[in-house]
Amino acid sequence: MTTPLKSGDRIRLISMTDDPDPIPIGATGTLTGLYPQSGWTQVDVEWDNGRSLMLSIPPDVVERIESPKDAPSC
Repeated sequence: MTTPLKSGDRIRLISMTDDPDPIPIGATGTLTGLYPQSGWTQVDVEWDNGRSLMLSIPPDVVERIESPKDAPSC
């Protein structure tokens, strides 16, 4: 079972469909809000590249990544 996304999670975009000017695949950002709808979730993301574009999950697909504060230090 996959742990649900939550505000503050770091994510990487896997795919984005149906957008005329999509965020590039592989872009990373911080999730700032989740708004469940009937059968899908609207997701606000603060993208590291400065863009502001919400996701619709599904069909958009992301993966949770380690935040810099969670990364092991040497």
